[in-house]
Amino acid sequence: MSDQLIRCPWPTNDPIYTKYHDEEWGVPVYDDQLLLAKLILDGAQAGLSWITILKKRENYWAAFDNFDPEKMARYDDRKFEELMGNAGIVRNRQKINSAIKNAQAYLRLREETGESFSNYLWGFVGGKPIVNVLKTDADYLAISPESEAMSKDLKKRGFNFVGPTICYAFMQAVGMVNDHLVSCFRYEEIKENY
Repeated sequence: MSDQLIRCPWPTNDPIYTKYHDEEWGVPVYDDQLLLAKLILDGAQAGLSWITILKKRENYWAAFDNFDPEKMARYDDRKFEELMGNAGIVRNRQKINSAIKNAQAYLRLREETGESFSNYLWGFVGGKPIVNVLKTDADYLAISPESEAMSKDLKKRGFNFVGPTICYAFMQAVGMVNDHLVSCFRYEEIKENY
């Protein structure tokens, strides 16, 4: 892609960040396992910059068995300690424990509701992306009524590291919200694919 393209300002000049912005951020995701992975990764980001997680993302996929919820839900103390010793991920007890609990909560939710994780999550935005009209950095939101509702319900169902700010970042990442600036080349590209 040409460097002459107008982008959102947040990816800076980091090629990993730019690639993520240009190819993934804001693109609607409907795959259950990928949604679970992205929710866990957004939770792992709490208190850190997203680029930190982005650079470790492949390590997370390997360490957590490709975010297979069936496998993750059965992780024992030995596996937990293995994860704590893995320098390729953020070695935080609460966050690792949260990933395991979230896999367990994910399985319970699917069993209790009888619906896909995708349908459940997309229900918070009425099944289609919210298209915001952001002109400057100052227009970005940290939370929304939808992210607050998602956070509250996820917590009620046993999920961790799913506060309203994390849920909003997740919603932006998986295309539930189009928060590319209107001047960004991706704003219209993504909108055209709805």
